[in-house]
Amino acid sequence: MAVEEKWRGWASKEQRGAEEAGEKEPCVLLGQQLGEAGRFAYAALCGISLAWLFPEEGESAFRTEFIKGFVKWLGLPDAVLPAMTAFASGLGGEGTETFAQILLKDPIVKEKPLVITQDLLAFSLKDGYYDARARVLICHIMWLLRTPLEELEVLEESLLESLKEQKEEESETAEASRKKKERRKKLKRYLLIGLATVGGGTVIGLTGGLAAPLVAAGAATIIGSAGAAALGSTAGIAVMASLFGAAGAGLTGYKMKKRVGAIEEFEFLPLTEGKQLHITIAITGWLCTGKYGSFTAPWSSLLHSSEQYCLAWESKYLMELGNALDSLLNGFVNMMAQEALKFTVLSGIVTALTWPASLLTVANVIDNPWGVCLHRSAEVGKHLAHILLSRQQGRRPVTLIGFSLGARVIYFCLQEMAQEKDSEGIIEDVVFLGAPVEGESKYWKAITKVVSGRIINGFCRGDWLLRFVYRTSSVKINVAGLQPVDLDDRRMVNMDLSSVVNGHLDYMKQMDTILRAVGVKTKECRLEEKGSTGLFSPPAEKSQQGAGSEAQEEQNLLQEGD
Repeated sequence: MAVEEKWRGWASKEQRGAEEAGEKEPCVLLGQQLGEAGRFAYAALCGISLAWLFPEEGESAFRTEFIKGFVKWLGLPDAVLPAMTAFASGLGGEGTETFAQILLKDPIVKEKPLVITQDLLAFSLKDGYYDARARVLICHIMWLLRTPLEELEVLEESLLESLKEQKEEESETAEASRKKKERRKKLKRYLLIGLATVGGGTVIGLTGGLAAPLVAAGAATIIGSAGAAALGSTAGIAVMASLFGAAGAGLTGYKMKKRVGAIEEFEFLPLTEGKQLHITIAITGWLCTGKYGSFTAPWSSLLHSSEQYCLAWESKYLMELGNALDSLLNGFVNMMAQEALKFTVLSGIVTALTWPASLLTVANVIDNPWGVCLHRSAEVGKHLAHILLSRQQGRRPVTLIGFSLGARVIYFCLQEMAQEKDSEGIIEDVVFLGAPVEGESKYWKAITKVVSGRIINGFCRGDWLLRFVYRTSSVKINVAGLQPVDLDDRRMVNMDLSSVVNGHLDYMKQMDTILRAVGVKTKECRLEEKGSTGLFSPPAEKSQQGAGSEAQEEQNLLQEGD
């Protein structure tokens, strides 16, 4: 009861603050404040976007349930449901720009461009979980309305930081920090007052810092069926644990209790100390003595999410492989041989006869550890799949990034997930860098079932080392790390990294440059870029372009006002 009273007192204080500031108190859902035409266009835009993003037959139930709940959420009459269902089934795509323009002209959207993002986020979280497909939809709608995706991250962070009592440490200049705080305060007012006072939906509870002992830290209801009255309830705490994983510890709480098959080591190491509504898992491809002797070393610049993990797996074997690679390149192959190999590979005439005899004589140095790690990476990938399917990470979108054998771990993880039920809505984006896996499109089709956002294949045509380890194959193998994956799917994005990757070892040594090249957020680009689309790439259809110039203008004015 003490916690509940604290919430009521805090909410009343915020409401008084809003009234004193002359702001209209949002006693109804943000989306329901729109005019009738605006709400119809809003729902239609979501329906059409769902059909474009997830047209597969297996996603039919998701599209139908989403749009049915959304029509009710917006307070639209039941009579419009057949039309919205038709939009969600693939009809009316040519009306995208028209609906976007109608929505942008709504007075509420003109005044507060972020209202749509806020409303969609609230709807997506109302049942206590954050489906990756819902986040991809939010990003898509934001693109159509020309709202910077950065704003979604700010909204998500505001939800998590809403009840923190400790003073925020200054990590930026005093002026930038002040503006950021003012912006978050404004967002809190929209989210916490507007959303906590409405009915419908299950409780979402958040602790101040979302650390392990949730109950001890005390929960605070953000969105509830009876508003603030549900704060601290058993249901609220249960949903909180569901959203953020067992006891709020997330993936760091997982330890492999016993050996699983051939796997000897499997553990998640934190790369950041924050908590977020979406998480990133990075997977290293090999280790070597010195600077890159740890799993976390290659990812020092990664900042795609406030909550990031690195998978530690089979370090003994990865270290053997890394040292073998190092010995092969530094000890046995001189500069002239490397240049000859690059020329040969780029010429596309590699055969068993074209490899230098000096290299073939020491091939066993790499062949043995490479073969062992190929097998173990597949097993680790399958194990990772079942960890994610069990929602150890909570019910939040996950982005997977890996290079070399780490990318292979991801490949087998996704293949395993695709064979299981209820595997959709977990994975948002995946990034493969120099992946030593089959590159034929037919093997990648299954992956689209479990990835909601983008499947990025970063490859280097001149990676002679990757080509060398496949030289003994009895049949021609198209390796994904060497060429594009020709998959006709809006998720598939091939990126030629030949201009930044000179060889396979560069995937570790040039990681910062590579991450930026493929659109993954790093610490440096977080400071430099604003409004970037990141991994989310806009659709190519002409009908979906050109909308939203007014929203961008309003957004700029809002930011200037901050």
